[in-house]
Amino acid sequence: MTSETKTMARGKDVNFLSFEKIMPHLELIAALLSGVLILTGWILSKNNMETASIVSYLLAFVIGGYAKAKEGIEETIENKELNVEMLMVLAAIGSAIIGYWTEGAILIFIFAVSGALETYTMNKSHKEISALMDLQPEEALRLNPNGMEEKVPVSKLAVGDFILVKPGERVPSDGVITEGQTNIDEAAITGESMPVSKVPGNEVFAGTVNLRGTVTIEITKPSSETLFQKIITLVQSAQSEKSPSQLFIEKFEGTYVKVVLLIVVLMMFLPHFIFSWSWTETFYRAMILLVVASPCALVASIMPATLSAISNGARHGILFKGGVHMENLGNLKAIALDKTGTLTRGKPEVTDVILREDLTTEEFLYHVASIENYSNHPLANAIVRYAIANINKELIKPEAMEDISGYGVQAQFGTVQWKVGKADFVGIEEAQQFQGGIAASLSAEGKTIVFARDDKGIAGILTLKDQVRDETISAIEDLRHEGIYTVMLTGDGEKTAKAIAAESHLDEYVSDCLPETKVQEVKKLKNRFGTVAMVGDGINDAPALATASVGIAMGEGTDVALETADVVLMKNDLPRIAEAVKLSKRMNKIIKQNVIFSISVIMLLIASNFFQFLDLPYGVIGHEGSTILVILNSLRLLKN
Repeated sequence: MTSETKTMARGKDVNFLSFEKIMPHLELIAALLSGVLILTGWILSKNNMETASIVSYLLAFVIGGYAKAKEGIEETIENKELNVEMLMVLAAIGSAIIGYWTEGAILIFIFAVSGALETYTMNKSHKEISALMDLQPEEALRLNPNGMEEKVPVSKLAVGDFILVKPGERVPSDGVITEGQTNIDEAAITGESMPVSKVPGNEVFAGTVNLRGTVTIEITKPSSETLFQKIITLVQSAQSEKSPSQLFIEKFEGTYVKVVLLIVVLMMFLPHFIFSWSWTETFYRAMILLVVASPCALVASIMPATLSAISNGARHGILFKGGVHMENLGNLKAIALDKTGTLTRGKPEVTDVILREDLTTEEFLYHVASIENYSNHPLANAIVRYAIANINKELIKPEAMEDISGYGVQAQFGTVQWKVGKADFVGIEEAQQFQGGIAASLSAEGKTIVFARDDKGIAGILTLKDQVRDETISAIEDLRHEGIYTVMLTGDGEKTAKAIAAESHLDEYVSDCLPETKVQEVKKLKNRFGTVAMVGDGINDAPALATASVGIAMGEGTDVALETADVVLMKNDLPRIAEAVKLSKRMNKIIKQNVIFSISVIMLLIASNFFQFLDLPYGVIGHEGSTILVILNSLRLLKN
């Protein structure tokens, strides 16, 4: 696909997405207009303007019921099975046939509003895919055999091609570095907060960011098979899978419609022959049955409770993207959490400064920070921040500074040469023996070690670590109190993962996770526990967020994570997860109460109608009264 063709295709996607964004608003407008027409029809009927009233009700039927009727008819034709949409339409028509236009129109109105909200939620699935596509480079700088540079679409790259990636650019395709050294930000793939040093022979991934040097890369995979493309595919496939709750609802829906319609059909004929009812009485009772058996109360059992709970959560910094996610959250048995930016702050901080005996802390930090002040590496920035906060001297520019890519920095202070970096840069044997080998024990705690050397040998070490958030431990304990098993999934190595898991009081951890690994681990947890949540904030977390029963994103995370997730913590407040679980459990409890009550009322009304105890006005009062009661019960969820 050429760049021009791709741009046109993207333009079509934008138009399609814009249409999808408008559609739920049109449905909602139609539902509200239907409500206005119902009110108008009721006022006209009170003023004895029957013809005008009926016209108003008919318009309410058509405008409010068109979308759901169309959906119901199309699904009935496609699946060759009747559904609740069709039952609602038939119930409304049945109400109108026996002269109860208001009740029929209200059924249509309630169903139209719920349909608009459902459409709005479903259309969210398009956004995260477009957000992922925006992060994928469209062009690459290919090197021809004669050494000339040529800009080409990424789709034109072939295995074996050589490309040039400059500082600040995203790697366009998976490959291996053949020339140059650099640091790569692989957060988009691994979630690792620390940039990774890359030298010739190291593998790089599409979508990652080249931070420092210019490198030449040999393409090892076509653009359609890159790790980044796999992330997009994983998100799409995970979202296309239906949850067990959704499958149960669909099965119940079909059974409910069949049973009700079968009984209504039988009621239109059998009582005349079995009980010698007149044809007028038989049809009258059948129409009452169609009205009282309509699922209006059942719909009201769920939607108001869900909306009340969602409103409550929003007031407390918890954004739910739909009722099904709230329902699943209340049944949560295990939760997987990303490390960087979720359990931790996402930025390295200095934790220890250990010196040679003849140096002071201020003298040591002054020299080291003066050198690191001219580096853009995240570790260097953390060291400079720490030094500025702990010494009273202004940093200076050293002489003869030299950045040894992948190892460290060296510089002169007068006649003394300082080196700051890895152990093998300052002298690996001496570094390992410094202070009785303390570096090894600190490394086992998940800390990154930076060594500093002057003309007398190892001057000291600094340790850095991505710090656990202050609220992490209390959040994990709250989840454990709710009976939820906690697991950390991280791209970090074994030592760092073990240290963070112990510090955070987690039940389990899995280290060295790529996006595919996280998806596999979430699937394993679902097999072990059933309903599982995933908490993350990065692009690399998107497939796992989509795979989990409930995806929870940190509010300060990437757009892709936020779009993919089902729940968003707007203030990165981990303890809100336990609060959301409690709120979901309350919602599920109230919904069960509502469903049991509404079904009981429907069964009572059906029985009363069958024994000819129930007249239509009382049937309507019982039906609508039960709806009002379940709504009032649902509104209790608005309380804190």
